[in-house]
Formats: sequence, C-alpha cells, structure tokens
Amino acid sequence: MVYRRLDESEFRDIEQRILFEDNHILILNKRPGEIVQGDKTGDEALSETLKAFIALRDDKPGQVFIGVPHRLDRPVGGVVLFAKTSKALERLNDMLRKGEIHKTYWALCCAAPKEKEGELADRIIRNEKQNKSYVTKSAEGKEARLKYRFIQQTERYFLIEVELLTGRHHQIRCQLSHMGCPIKGDLKYGAPRSNPDGSISLLARHIQFIHPVKKTEVDVTAPVPESWKGVEG
Repeated sequence: MVYRRLDESEFRDIEQRILFEDNHILILNKRPGEIVQGDKTGDEALSETLKAFIALRDDKPGQVFIGVPHRLDRPVGGVVLFAKTSKALERLNDMLRKGEIHKTYWALCCAAPKEKEGELADRIIRNEKQNKSYVTKSAEGKEARLKYRFIQQTERYFLIEVELLTGRHHQIRCQLSHMGCPIKGDLKYGAPRSNPDGSISLLARHIQFIHPVKKTEVDVTAPVPESWKGVEG
C-alpha cells in the first residue's frame, strides 16, 4: 500500500498533536476545520493523514489500519479517538454503545445559563437538507440528554462544561442554543457573528475510559485554544 508522503512540517504537526498512543489506540488533538472521516467534500480526512503519518514514521510497507469509533463536527476541535487495530475498534465501538467512554466538552457561549448547572432532556429531530437539528415535541424526535455546569465568565463570554449522556447530531450545539446559550461563532445555531477561522468555540476537552486491551485507565485532556482569551485551563 502506497500512502501520500507527508512533508516535514505536516509530519511534525501531527507528531506534536498526538495526546496518547500505544499499539492499539491513538488520541489526537483535532483542529477546527479538519474532518475525522472522509465525506462528500473530498478533503483528506484525519484518518487518512494518520495512515500516511504512521507509514512514514514506522517505515511500514504494508497497509496501516486506522479505525474511527467516533467523530467530531468539522468546526469543532479537541480530543479524537482512533483505533490502530480492528480488535481495538470493535471493543471501542461496544464501549461507546454501553456508555463506557466518558467525554466532556467545553463550550464558550454568548450568554450565561439561568441555572449554574443542570441536566437538559429534549427530543431532537434532524433536518438532512439543512444539516441542522431542532428541538421538537414530535414523537419522531430522538431523546437527547446532557449535563452542563457553568465554569467561568470571561470579558464577553461564558464557559460551560458539558457531559453528553446521548450522542445525537449537533446535540450540544442544538440544546445549548435552545437553552438560550448559543456557542460563540456558531451562526447555524444563533451566534451573532462567526469566528475569524470559521470554527465554533466548542472543544472536546477530556476523554476517560478503560483501555480496551490493556484494561488500564486512559485519561486525556486537550489544551485550551489560544484564541479562547481569558479561559483558564
């Protein structure tokens, strides 16, 4: 198998963004704008870039396996988990279905929540044409639940930590907006203006789970983006 050869700057960039790696899994700090898995745009996905990276770094002549157990929206950054073996992928998928992989997100919002913390339980329906989700009272909507906690206020924005209890399309973006707290830069869900780089201020901040093969704890935190002025952590 022949993979695209990364130039030195691409190689170093990927190398510096690896937050955890062993023979079975790899956790990367994704940048907003990158896609995790191939889509209709035809842009190179991180899964393919990682295959090229590993092939070059490890001087691997054969096929490189990279499995994608979960994804992040294109404008979102932070921790993304990849499987390096089919066994790890199968086990991670099963762990995700059982809720055994714990993920928390940080959202920099345009308004403060009325309550400092709580749980949101809504029904969400997806509009495929708009690539957007809406809170609905219809029975066709899927259950969407999350826990949130207000962390701090910056000069103009409000930092909210979110723990997903279900995994619906654009769930955090949709539910926080419906609560009156649209995410900074997220024009699709009610933010008044975009971010200069096209991102939204939503970060996959932390992931914690028991290793699917080694049975040891994996606990990884992504750094706060430099553009999040006034946010500590």
